[in-house]
Amino acid sequence: MNVLILGASGMVGSGVLLECLDDPAVTSVLALGRRACGVAHPKLRELLHADFFDFSGLGDALTGLDACFFCLGVSAAGKSEAEYHRLTYDLTTAFADTFLRASPGATFCYVSGAGTDSTEKGRAMWARVKGKTENHLLKMPFAAVRLFRPGYIQPMRGVRSSTGLYQAFYTAMSPLYPLLKRLAPRHVTTTEILGRAMIRVASEGYPKAVLDPPDINALGQRIRAAGAR
Repeated sequence: MNVLILGASGMVGSGVLLECLDDPAVTSVLALGRRACGVAHPKLRELLHADFFDFSGLGDALTGLDACFFCLGVSAAGKSEAEYHRLTYDLTTAFADTFLRASPGATFCYVSGAGTDSTEKGRAMWARVKGKTENHLLKMPFAAVRLFRPGYIQPMRGVRSSTGLYQAFYTAMSPLYPLLKRLAPRHVTTTEILGRAMIRVASEGYPKAVLDPPDINALGQRIRAAGAR
């Protein structure tokens, strides 16, 4: 399986990248981003692209791929709805349009978030915009579109957030994660589990379009139990 990852230099994307590089189901990985992900591996090829609102000229580089793991995302904190809409809906759908033309037979896996509002009418701005983005993707004629809605994600395997404040939070939470997992298993996951779940969905399919934390954890933990790594 030939995989494209967007956001491989970020916390979620870098965790997904590590799982892809380890998994024998993944033959090659193309990492598309604004900056290098800092990983060297025989499976990995990087493509740096400065303007994520203009994907013209990338079509040839995106052909022949079996799956896209879209792990880009920004916090809505401090942003107007117009700004968040541009960085979430506009960017994602612009890329998806380009990718669809290049690899129409691919599976598009989008990392969204728990609490996303599919009705697009709720009070939470970020949830409405995420819901609008998901709804647009579901209408696109890829081989499959699967929407991952994780809750809290604990970074593993040395993965770090590039935002200092967020990383301090994850560092503080690390020793508490086992307790959090026991107290709220339906709301937490890890970068490892999320990456494994995305690989499984892309390689084997999944009957549900929307994957909530219990779906993600069941899939990711099954891969671990099966010894796929």
